[in-house]
Amino acid sequence: MSVHTHADQHPLTKNQTLVYDALTHAKAPLSAYAILDGVREHGIRAPLQVYRALDKLLELGLVHRLESLNSFVACSNSECGSRETVAFAICENCSRVSEIANSELETLLGTIAAADHFKVHAATVELRGICKSCQTVS
Repeated sequence: MSVHTHADQHPLTKNQTLVYDALTHAKAPLSAYAILDGVREHGIRAPLQVYRALDKLLELGLVHRLESLNSFVACSNSECGSRETVAFAICENCSRVSEIANSELETLLGTIAAADHFKVHAATVELRGICKSCQTVS
């Protein structure tokens, strides 16, 4: 996983920085309430504060929401802001999430959508399964 560098290009508020740091140091996706538990001692006391920070971080492309898990992860691909398709491989055993950037997937989804006269603005694909590390342990 590469270190995300475009966080430095956007001035973040204290709360946004706390939430972003919580996600970048997490070993697995975090729900908003798990984030709140982790940053409470630093002054964030209400869920609304976390959600506002997450909304801005999502807008900036610094974090992603995983719909199937109702949780968030820090973006690990510095070029994903320029892509309309992002895919995630989610391990059902260890909860590890890998961000996948693949232009062939983007093209394929665009072609499938175009056949139905639909223009894709954004797509998030979530793949569920077992990561390589967990496969070798089994």
